Amino acid sequence: DGTLTARGQCREKQMTKSFGDSVEITFEGRVATVPLDRGDGRNALSLKAMQALTDAAIFLSQDTEHHTVILTSTGAFTAGADLKDPDRAAVSKLSRLEQRQSLKLGPDMCAAWEALEQITIAAIEKYCIGGGVALAVACDHRVAGRDAHFRLPEIPLGMNMSWQTNPRTAALLGPSRAKQFTILGEPLAAPLALEWGLVDEVTDPGTALEAATALAARYAKVPPIALRMTKQSINVATNPLGHATSFMDRDQVAYASTTSDQREAIQAFLEKRDPAFKGD
Repeated sequence: DGTLTARGQCREKQMTKSFGDSVEITFEGRVATVPLDRGDGRNALSLKAMQALTDAAIFLSQDTEHHTVILTSTGAFTAGADLKDPDRAAVSKLSRLEQRQSLKLGPDMCAAWEALEQITIAAIEKYCIGGGVALAVACDHRVAGRDAHFRLPEIPLGMNMSWQTNPRTAALLGPSRAKQFTILGEPLAAPLALEWGLVDEVTDPGTALEAATALAARYAKVPPIALRMTKQSINVATNPLGHATSFMDRDQVAYASTTSDQREAIQAFLEKRDPAFKGD
């Protein structure tokens, strides 16, 4: 459930709430800030970190005191999935039903952040990879340092892009650029991400959180009921078929992981050579 610590006597003073070892919400004024900090500057998404981010969003969904939420990290936004996570390795020993259930964690995390009625802003420095992109596009806004980049390595590694990310990306970039960004898996530098519509603002390196906080303060002055209702109506109008077009993507992950092309992609990556795909 986390722990809650008050710093001051009134609700306008700062308070914090912790979720595990890597996520802590700081409340100040009408703004909640959620930094991911795994202590290494890379902030790869372990299963525990993903659960903590999900729990933080669920907690915030019941909050009526704070009207904007900033999601950020200490160091890089995230390196994507933590492939060295011992909990992830243990999943392979589960039954197929249990494995399928475990695949809900990523989409459930993104859905919990997308469902927040508060305005959400991702403050991104250095790099935002794979599942980090999925999480960032589930937020309302993205602010990035000028030297940051975004990348989706899943498809070049023989997987599909899941976590119901494709409709969110297409809504931001349009179908042509969404295909280029998602399928090629090439780095997208922050200035070009701004031009394409993936991010809303590019700042000097190290100042993304400052810029996100300034934007959050502007939203915090708006009447909160109107803010929340309008956010919800715009989200539904923009992406009404998002779930219908992506609800099976976790099963597609399970299928893709059984192909020889996926194994070849990983082996070629480790051996630093071009893969030889056969469509099998």
